[in-house]
Amino acid sequence: MDTTQKGDLVQLVGISHKNFILQLIEGEELHTHRGIIAHDDLIGKQWGSQVFSHTGAPFYILQPAMGDLITDTRRTTQILYPKDIGFILMNMGIGPGQHIVEAGTGSGAMTTAIAHAVGPQGHVTTYEIREEVINLARKNLTLLGMQERVTFKHRNVIEGFDENNVIALFMDIPKPESCIPQVKHSLISGGFFGCIVPTANQVIQLLTVLRKEGFAFVEVCELMLRYYKPVVQRFRPADRMVAHTGFLVFARSIIPSEDIEKFENK
Repeated sequence: MDTTQKGDLVQLVGISHKNFILQLIEGEELHTHRGIIAHDDLIGKQWGSQVFSHTGAPFYILQPAMGDLITDTRRTTQILYPKDIGFILMNMGIGPGQHIVEAGTGSGAMTTAIAHAVGPQGHVTTYEIREEVINLARKNLTLLGMQERVTFKHRNVIEGFDENNVIALFMDIPKPESCIPQVKHSLISGGFFGCIVPTANQVIQLLTVLRKEGFAFVEVCELMLRYYKPVVQRFRPADRMVAHTGFLVFARSIIPSEDIEKFENK
């Protein structure tokens, strides 16, 4: 639709790109340092149009991008950044209709991105050992209307996964190297494994176990993102950039052979 409806998630962008994401509820109000905006005044507005607070401060009403929703996620833990999430989804071949397994739900940012990518015909099973974190992630997914696409399991993955023949499995847990045999058991042959770890020594530990457990085509990378000031008269890099957020490790589950190491090194 061209206009906002009750229950829509909207993004209000003000001066200096200060923004707020909210769900439109009749009778509710948004209180900002630039004034109060009644939800009723936003319902039925055309997307991209300008609205004003009670003090006259201007805002534009926009449809939030998935990256905006993820960045705005209520959290108790560090979330993955959109710059990492997009690369993970593409590199692991995650798309519509798939069943994807995740270990380490956290606040649900990655869960949200996967649920969005697999669509209404796909599904995400996510494991988490902290019940209070699961409750928060479930609330975040419910706000976005994606809770039906996700199954939450309150369990330590060191005990293994219930799922077999999984095409892709992503992990964001403290010691992923301790769970690689369990990952191997759940993935299909040729399946995708992905993981994020914060330190170099953890990468080395993980690489050692991946080789031992029959994974190949291993890749390690980090992504850095730098914005530029989009001002014609003074176009230059922004004062801040999102640099290192973690090491991304990818691998494929294979049927081991004696010459795989020689094959990979060519």
